[in-house]
Amino acid sequence: MSTVLSPLHDPAGASRRERILAAAARLFAERGFHGVTIEELGDAVGVSGPAVYKHFASKDAVLGELLVGVSESLLAGARAVVAEAPRPRVALEGLVGFHTAFALAGADLIRVQDRDLANLSAPSARRVRSLQRAYLELWVDTLRAVRPGLAVSEARVRVHAAFGLLNSTSHSLPESAGADVTALLARMALRAVLS
Repeated sequence: MSTVLSPLHDPAGASRRERILAAAARLFAERGFHGVTIEELGDAVGVSGPAVYKHFASKDAVLGELLVGVSESLLAGARAVVAEAPRPRVALEGLVGFHTAFALAGADLIRVQDRDLANLSAPSARRVRSLQRAYLELWVDTLRAVRPGLAVSEARVRVHAAFGLLNSTSHSLPESAGADVTALLARMALRAVLS
């Protein structure tokens, strides 16, 4: 997976750039983009604020890389799920499982997007929206392969409902939610798209 999703857990050996992104996701989720200074971002990874500029041109660039990066990761991951699935139903179940895992592990990124998408530069915002549309349409196409008579507009509503259900967990569940919670969320999201 991309460097944006994996460093949220700050694995040993992560590059300083990855650690800055992980710290930014956590701090921006807690306090918002405007509530975090470049100095605080540097402190979070053990460097001075100005040292952050060795890796990113600005705090805006950090936000852009976080949100563009996670959107790229989601789309690439979803495409891989669909490509590896032997049948549309398996692909749809795989997409639900993939997004459920992301929603639980990427809660900080979801909160940052919810709060700070409007703070992206215009080019980054366009890129995020384009990637998100492609991600949505991949789900819609997969759902319609399972339910061929389903209108595109209804398929989009169903997929958005599943995203809303899963992404809302970033505001209510701890990252350490157990396998039973993960399975329950996946079942509920699958029902949302198929019912």
